[in-house]
Amino acid sequence: MKYTKLGSTGLDVSALALGCMTYGDPARGNHAWTLPEEASRPLLRQAVEAGITFFDTANVYSDGSSEEIVGRALAEFADRDEIVIATKVHGRMRPGPNGAGLSRKAIMTEIDASLARLGTDYVDLYQIHRWDPLTPIEETLEALHDVVKAGKARYLGASSMWAWQFAKALHLQEVNGWSRFVTMQDHYNLLNREEEREMHPLCADAGIGVIPWSPLARGRLTRDWSATTTRSETDEFGKTLYDAELGDREIVDAVAAIAAERGVPRAQVALAWVSASPVVSAPIVGASKPQHLDDAVASLELQLTPDELARLAAPYRPHPVAGF
Repeated sequence: MKYTKLGSTGLDVSALALGCMTYGDPARGNHAWTLPEEASRPLLRQAVEAGITFFDTANVYSDGSSEEIVGRALAEFADRDEIVIATKVHGRMRPGPNGAGLSRKAIMTEIDASLARLGTDYVDLYQIHRWDPLTPIEETLEALHDVVKAGKARYLGASSMWAWQFAKALHLQEVNGWSRFVTMQDHYNLLNREEEREMHPLCADAGIGVIPWSPLARGRLTRDWSATTTRSETDEFGKTLYDAELGDREIVDAVAAIAAERGVPRAQVALAWVSASPVVSAPIVGASKPQHLDDAVASLELQLTPDELARLAAPYRPHPVAGF
């Protein structure tokens, strides 16, 4: 396993993060494709044994059961001082007022609930899952600062928003002396590169570590365009992200061709492309099978040539921003 600093912080993380949306009670929430605890634990153990130290989940994943499963597994398989646990706040966790969003009340309630489910006294990275247009950003940022000062989170991160919103938040944190966002978790892969226009230059300038979600485009980059999976057939959000009419099919074919020439699985090529970006600290990979983890780890050793990078990039055409 390779390790890197998370953005401009001193925090060491594995060059891959394990995305834990896959692990959760299928009967809770709206992800029928998730793995129950008995199926999740071997994969979490495999990740730890492979040297992955960075684990990303969210309060809203499978109605909190992802945090529960991940917390119990990591308590058994890993040393808490050696791993980095990230979770998120924003989505609806209960009906009625204050059951979602980024108000001070919601944040203070949800950090304690996440810590209880994870079975830990603190999270290493606490992220706002989306921008909350109904709450003043100053309220959100001060509450997050207080979470850090209370020792309940070590670092703060953000996810999927417009670059102007992120720039505004970073400025407010600086002028008010509040704890600063150190990461941006955004939608970035070969099929959607819109973050290269504004968000990634902002992150490079500000020393923000980028930890992309869906680096394999919900698996689109790992299989023929017409092939489907249980998740692709039931993931309504995922269905909104990619479009054959915008050159996506040609990119999938280019990944397949280079993988065949190299004699490696397609996932390794697609992940190697994401990891090659100088602004990316660690892509967040999902794994529902042991081979998924094997391919993710192997991708860190795959160096794409300038010609291969050009072939992968050539079919891309501008896309609508998708994911927030």
